[in-house]
Amino acid sequence: MSPLILAILVVICIGALGFAFVPSLAGSSRADKRMKALRTDVQVRHHSASTEKIRENRRRTVQDALKQQSDALNARRAGKSLKHRLFQAGIKTESRVWIRNAIIAGVVMFLVLAIIQVPLVYAAILAAAGAYVVPNQYIGWRRKRYQSAYLDELPNAVEAIVRGVRAGMPLNDSIRLVAKEVKEPVKAEFMRVLDQQSIGKSMAEAVEVLFDRVPLPEVNFFIVVITVQQQAGGNLSEALTNLANVLRNRKKMKAKVKALSAEAKASAIIIGALPVLVAAAVSVISPTYLSPLFTTSGGMVALGAAGLMLVTGIFIMNRMIQFEY
Repeated sequence: MSPLILAILVVICIGALGFAFVPSLAGSSRADKRMKALRTDVQVRHHSASTEKIRENRRRTVQDALKQQSDALNARRAGKSLKHRLFQAGIKTESRVWIRNAIIAGVVMFLVLAIIQVPLVYAAILAAAGAYVVPNQYIGWRRKRYQSAYLDELPNAVEAIVRGVRAGMPLNDSIRLVAKEVKEPVKAEFMRVLDQQSIGKSMAEAVEVLFDRVPLPEVNFFIVVITVQQQAGGNLSEALTNLANVLRNRKKMKAKVKALSAEAKASAIIIGALPVLVAAAVSVISPTYLSPLFTTSGGMVALGAAGLMLVTGIFIMNRMIQFEY
């Protein structure tokens, strides 16, 4: 073999060994990139796992807070005593005074019915029903009116809190601003929140008094948002902004349902009032025509059955025109 060929083979062997054992000569930058990319992927996976774990812990914290809040508010909603219902209706009369006035009204009604010669049995039944039903219906009407006025102003109060928080004000100062600027009855309710804070309660505990007066889902939403933010943190302004949008959308839906159900409600009122109006008209035109209903045993039984069926029909129609939204 010639020395030249031998030299070439030696050079090739040395070069091959160099490429094999010296990575820098074989493009080690690509290997470094692959190793770096592998390490980056590992770090990303670890970071994703850590983020997911933190997110899962936060989700569990929020769920626990929501469950505790819902249980506490449902326990408060269960109380339906007369004193509590008067409080929710915004009536400042004490419960014992209210009961006394209802009894006096029942006695007066019984005397009036007896004077106009209504049989004493019917007079007693009507007076007892009037003394119980009319005051409770009035409480329910006042309660609904108070809640409706509260819901009309609550979105404005929430948006005022959002503006305060975005401007850098603490939540306490934002609520104090709302308590001074918004209309009644929200103004008085937020003043009660500030009073609760002044005696040492936290914000999460103080806002729960709102549900005592107005036990509605919208108020529960607001309390849950504040409670969760106080316990788990988060963007309060964004959460309250979403809540304000939800409240306004629920208000629009309520108005839409009210408009769509107006015809059904009017029909129910007319059908329920028609027997009473017809009986009154017949009594005016021919006073003796319906007298057998009050003077004979068969007439009394028929009158009682008719009254029972009328009350049952009114109750069923009332339940049919009540819509949940």
